Amino acid sequence: MSTPTQATPLSTFAATPLSELTTERPASLRVLYRHRIDFCCKGARSVADACAHRGLDVAQLAAEIDAVEASLHSPPTRWDTAPLGVLMDHIIARHHRPLDEELPRLQALAEKVARVHGERFPELLPTLRDTVIAIRADVVPHMLKEERILFPWLRSERRGQATAPIAVMRADHAHLGALLDRLADLTGGFTPPEAACTSWRALYAGLADLDEDLRTHVHLENNVLFPRALSETTSDAA
Repeated sequence: MSTPTQATPLSTFAATPLSELTTERPASLRVLYRHRIDFCCKGARSVADACAHRGLDVAQLAAEIDAVEASLHSPPTRWDTAPLGVLMDHIIARHHRPLDEELPRLQALAEKVARVHGERFPELLPTLRDTVIAIRADVVPHMLKEERILFPWLRSERRGQATAPIAVMRADHAHLGALLDRLADLTGGFTPPEAACTSWRALYAGLADLDEDLRTHVHLENNVLFPRALSETTSDAA
């Protein structure tokens, strides 16, 4: 898919599925994330449908993506053209391993803020703490299943037969997406109140980074890795 600035009709851009847009134009991820457009779990939606859901103008979204791409010193990695093994290694190194420390840190922060300020904000902070705990409980076993079962399978010649385990991973991703939506709603888009202490502000900043990282992580699997693994039976997946 060429960009609107390369004379692609706006109607073609509008009809493009989010999964195709984000895969072929990775720089679009930051724009979609900024507008809270779900590109990871709802990648089958068209750009037009996603914009209508968020009350956005398609032409403006296209212009914002063009501007981001024009500002880059070098094009971002096209993971749809990298060997599958390289993509899986990237997912583990960039998205799995940092969570080994970040998830416990954020849970500890959420528990601290709820303990100190929970009585003043009883409808927010205990629920926020519980949501962070639920995300950790969801993500940790999911990563283990990927590293110990799914990814070795996808590196093998049997990867085209991985329909069932991939369906399980997609279901996990949908559940995680709902938890992330709840997190964003609870925090008002990760905007701390004026009276928030340093720990509270640090928690929201960390959760904002976590949200973006997990959505990018899920996008790489749902929209790039899984479709390729099921269709590429002869590519190099070592």
